[in-house]
Amino acid sequence: MSTLIIALWLINLTCDTIGQIAFKYAAITSKNKQGLHYWQRLFANIWLWIGFGSYFLGFIFWLAFLSEVSLSAGILLGSFNIITVMLAGRILFKEHLTLFRIVGILFITTGVVLVGLT
Repeated sequence: MSTLIIALWLINLTCDTIGQIAFKYAAITSKNKQGLHYWQRLFANIWLWIGFGSYFLGFIFWLAFLSEVSLSAGILLGSFNIITVMLAGRILFKEHLTLFRIVGILFITTGVVLVGLT
């Protein structure tokens, strides 16, 4: 893989992970989760807009990435974001990593490495 492809992939991976983290923060910072007041507070939450912005940037870089790789390779490499989001959830939100999740991480990582070698 070229340096450009790796850079586009890493930028997209970062944007997607930041977006997921921001959406999680937006979801947990509102105490009252009922009615119109909830939606008003949610749309006033800076984390929601950080998530939207990250997803928008990630979308732009994803398009650039897909213009450089085959769709099948792109989708497989794109699945690596599952790992980064899962690890961010563990670090930032103290979420549990079960044995099955750890095994899944190993399988995904192996698949990404194998795709990257081709």
